[in-house]
Amino acid sequence: MSEIFHDEGGVFHHAGTEKRVPGLYPGRRSYGSFASFSDPDGNGFVLQEVTERLPGR
Repeated sequence: MSEIFHDEGGVFHHAGTEKRVPGLYPGRRSYGSFASFSDPDGNGFVLQEVTERLPGR
């Protein structure tokens, strides 16, 4: 499991570890902080923190 990170551009939408900034998204904005891990078969997963659900979700 990775450390918690957020994206330097504010929206995480790319593979790899480029543009990851260590720590929680400033202000803990919902959908702004992530952690990642890989299973034994090499599949990658990204978890996203949701502090408040967006309307309609």
